[in-house]
Amino acid sequence: MKKLILAEKPSVAKNIADATDAVRKNGYFEGQDYIITWAFGHLLQLYDAKDYDPEMKSWKMEKFPYIPGEFHYKLKTDGKHKDQPDAGVVRQMNIIRSLAMRQDVESIISATDDDREGQIIADEILDYLHTGKPVERILLNEWTAAEVQRGLGSLKPNEEMQPLQDAGFGRQIADWLIGINLTSVATLKCRSGKNSRLLNIGRVLMPTLKIIYDRDKEIRDFKVTKYYKLKGIFETDAKKRFEGIYYVKKNEKFDSPEELEQIRRQIEGHPAEITDKKVTKKKEYAPYLFNLSNLQGFITSKYKGWTSDRVLKTAQDLYEKKLITYPRTASVVLDESLVGKAKKVLEIHRQTSPYQEQMKFHTSKRIFDSKKVESHSAIIPTYMVPKNLSDSERIVYEAVRTRFLAQFMPVAVAEDTVLTLHMLEKTGGTAGEWQPEKNPETADAGTSRSTASASSERGRTQPGRARMDLPGHFIAKGKIQLEPGWKLLEGIDAKEVLLPEVNKGDVVTLVKAEVNEVERKPPKPHTEKTLLRVMETCGRKYEEKDDQEMMMAILSGFSIGTPATRAETIKKLKDAGYIQAKGKSLSCTELGTKLVETFPVRELFDLEYTGRLEKTLSDIEKKKHTKKEFLDFVTEFVKTSVEEIKNDKNFGSAAGTTPLHEGPVGKCPECGADVIETEKAFGCSRWREGCKFAIWKNDSLITSLGKKVSYEMVKILLEHGKVGFRGCISKKGNKFSAYFFYEKDEKTGRYRWRLEFID
Repeated sequence: MKKLILAEKPSVAKNIADATDAVRKNGYFEGQDYIITWAFGHLLQLYDAKDYDPEMKSWKMEKFPYIPGEFHYKLKTDGKHKDQPDAGVVRQMNIIRSLAMRQDVESIISATDDDREGQIIADEILDYLHTGKPVERILLNEWTAAEVQRGLGSLKPNEEMQPLQDAGFGRQIADWLIGINLTSVATLKCRSGKNSRLLNIGRVLMPTLKIIYDRDKEIRDFKVTKYYKLKGIFETDAKKRFEGIYYVKKNEKFDSPEELEQIRRQIEGHPAEITDKKVTKKKEYAPYLFNLSNLQGFITSKYKGWTSDRVLKTAQDLYEKKLITYPRTASVVLDESLVGKAKKVLEIHRQTSPYQEQMKFHTSKRIFDSKKVESHSAIIPTYMVPKNLSDSERIVYEAVRTRFLAQFMPVAVAEDTVLTLHMLEKTGGTAGEWQPEKNPETADAGTSRSTASASSERGRTQPGRARMDLPGHFIAKGKIQLEPGWKLLEGIDAKEVLLPEVNKGDVVTLVKAEVNEVERKPPKPHTEKTLLRVMETCGRKYEEKDDQEMMMAILSGFSIGTPATRAETIKKLKDAGYIQAKGKSLSCTELGTKLVETFPVRELFDLEYTGRLEKTLSDIEKKKHTKKEFLDFVTEFVKTSVEEIKNDKNFGSAAGTTPLHEGPVGKCPECGADVIETEKAFGCSRWREGCKFAIWKNDSLITSLGKKVSYEMVKILLEHGKVGFRGCISKKGNKFSAYFFYEKDEKTGRYRWRLEFID
């Protein structure tokens, strides 16, 4: 008798076949003990509303909310022909059915990914087929041959996975209820003739959109303010100079330049005494191992053209090629059971590193801590050494490998030095002529890396030298990297600030003092890296010293989405036209902004509310809640929300989407034809004949200055050849006015903006 193994994808099935000596057949592999076949992710999907009730084929407001009594599944539909099942899905499902029903197959092994979504991919299929045969579960974190053999030797009854299954099906049904009902009613409410468009409303989409909206609003409402700092340049007797900043009660920022200017004049030409010197050695540990969100943030911030969705897909490919462990994880440490495996991986990969002699295996809690692992450990390389990687795969793989090796490099050590300087009254002569008190015990050798030299004793304060009557003092800070440690591996250049060899009690000369004006900068737009972190922590901020607290908060499940879904959520927001990307920066479109400001179901924008929903799903996995309790709550929420949308007088066609203007906006400067408005641009009506003139609504220059490409703006531009804008905001936050000209570059053939500033 044989066992049928159902993998999530063909590539995983191939890995299992390699480990069990199975050979390729038509749609499956077969060996002495196992038959291996596969799905293509989800082969089934929930019924559409029209599948339950044919009258739901046409959307009518009075038919919502629509809550089916039971939920059913059907074969995944074709992408182009929604009324027909996908031909490839039909073919593969028939193969799975025929294999499952074979007389020599005694049981089935579910070998899909070990997470909520992977669990229901297989369970959907097995429930749909009704094989009546026992089902076992293999749970693996990587698909190497050794792990496959180990997993096959420690199978679990699939019934033990019921909590994970309940969470998976609960999530799926909840998203169907919210998406179908709220999307339909919102779209109907905002319908405006031929200009109507689908408004995608989702449990995770809305709070993520709100995160970006809030940052946009912070930037938009930011008022440029200034503060002032007093900087002093000091010089030792050895002619070594260093910089100090004036502080009063730990504050170096002052609202009044006049106050600092008065102090500057007062201290001009005066000496200063180093009244305190603190030298601290600081250990700098390697960053934690990657979880998915941190890996996505690292790659998208370091390399151009990368999105979090691309990072996930590349990591998934590496996982299926047996090169890294399971990527959809929230953990940044390893389970303690992996000590032996990690040691083996280190021994293999350190051999190709120029720093292998510095790498020492250890079992620190920063690496191995079972209490901080939920389902899956952090991402690390396997013992397999890659041979042929694509450029994208190499970038992600090397990031994972390097971060793993860095854990076993020496800790980096830096030395921070803080000097406190008080200004002294003049007594005549120069600093070099003042005679020190010959007392070697004042050299404070205990806090310095070297004892006081004879030259550094020169200029020491005479007993009773008076300090100036000032409310504050100067602080000078220095940093030296004593041991680079793991930073060598990650290629991090230490930013050193060198201070001269001075000691407590030394007198130095103030050679220059100046008052500097500093503008407070507006917040930066969200990037995928910063957005993923807010989603992961549900908007809660954690300082670096609170990383343990942050780690446990992430693992509690209180978040926006899951590691597996966040990248897809960002992509959906772009596809829905709610957000746009300019370089690495993300911002709301006009449609996204209006949706946040007018959509009546405010709970969906509340990070705490959505975080609690995600936390409940996580708690279902832990048997703290039931699927029924969760779905009862979601059902009531949907019913209430539908009525809110229906009855809200401020949410409608004008609020939901901006209708396009009828008729031409002006004449094309390129060919003379009409320029018309489309959803994304104002462009030439002869575009089919090859005219490429267009002004895009999301034009990066216009939007970066806090303005928008509107119908009225384009009309003026085409009529007069220029359009004026007041209140433009520069990158530094300064406001200005300018005329904008849209002119053709004869060399490139492209149109570009030219500005003439207005005084």
